[in-house]
Amino acid sequence: MSQKVVVTGFGIISALGTNVDENFNSLKAGDSGVKKSKYLKSEYSNTKVCGEVNLSNEQLRKEIGYTANDINCRTTLLGLHAVSEAVNSSNLENSHLKGAMFMNGTSVGGMVLTEQYFKEYKEGKPGDYKDIFKSHDCGYSTEIIANKFNICGGTVTISTACSSSANTIMQGARYINAGRTDVVIAGGTDALSKFTINGFNSLKILDDNPCKPFDINRKGLNLGEAAAYLVLESEDHARSRGANIIGEVIGYGNANDAHHQTASSPEGNGAKLAMSKALKMAENIDIDYINAHGTGTENNDSSESAAIEGIFGENVPNFSTTKAYTGHTLGAAGAVEAVISLLSIKNDLIFPCLRIEEPLLIGSSKPIVELTSHVVNTVLSNSLGFGGNCTTLIFNKLR
Repeated sequence: MSQKVVVTGFGIISALGTNVDENFNSLKAGDSGVKKSKYLKSEYSNTKVCGEVNLSNEQLRKEIGYTANDINCRTTLLGLHAVSEAVNSSNLENSHLKGAMFMNGTSVGGMVLTEQYFKEYKEGKPGDYKDIFKSHDCGYSTEIIANKFNICGGTVTISTACSSSANTIMQGARYINAGRTDVVIAGGTDALSKFTINGFNSLKILDDNPCKPFDINRKGLNLGEAAAYLVLESEDHARSRGANIIGEVIGYGNANDAHHQTASSPEGNGAKLAMSKALKMAENIDIDYINAHGTGTENNDSSESAAIEGIFGENVPNFSTTKAYTGHTLGAAGAVEAVISLLSIKNDLIFPCLRIEEPLLIGSSKPIVELTSHVVNTVLSNSLGFGGNCTTLIFNKLR
């Protein structure tokens, strides 16, 4: 018999704040964390804005009890910070962690260190560069985080661009559904890097100013950095230890949109199929709110709009996107928006799109543009990655 999958803890660090409460308060106030970067220095530092976490690497290390000699990778430091909050909020004991699985999503991985090593190497600085072969690997942060928390039940790293951490949540839920484990810590982490800023700039999809997704005159996305994780448990395990249950994962779906490596099909075929799979699993439950992928690019917003209309017709649920608050956090985005979806459920609030002047309609429906009090029992969250990797998650108040 399939096990119910519940969420018993969550943690997040983003441009909006260093924990769940700070992120919630920023969302509620309509504050955006998108601005010029303070810590990442590149040729675009003075011309591009981004969602940067307002802590230096030294401050991040200090908060989680590391020294400079222990670890320098910002992607890993962000992940350690968010996992710590998730574990603490779930009240998991060491014995539970030892048998848990850790599933980590990332797009950038240790690229931030690779850039640093490359610069020093070109300048002829002496150094031991063998560590680059470890830190460059996407699984580098996964290994360090699992070791830090003594998570011994297995580790998985998923790198599917912008859907990476949504896929870790889906895979974690699948493992629990199948009875293969009772506890999974799932999410993702990504730091800002020159590699991603230069790459997205070459695609000409960055907005120099704070972005405005789902506006007809949108000009592109803003990049961001973040880490976010959920503690997933079987309901039986959670209840046996008296855990506080935040919500339930009742549906998930993944599909490929084979249109283009860096663009979705105009009809949103991949997103449409991912949503239909998730809704079928959730027994076509009524959706109260859609947290859209909504990056602010011309292609994404129009393609995702077509997909949502293709699924819901003229009965499109309330929808918005929160990337104008955090920036597009790439591999961490799915988990960031999973936390935001659960905050919507927990507080019966829908966080609005920002900066919309002329809304892009889905059918005849407009995006939510003001903080809205509304009964939110069920949220559908989309994460659409490069390479056509499309994932949909559905969260619900425990039934």
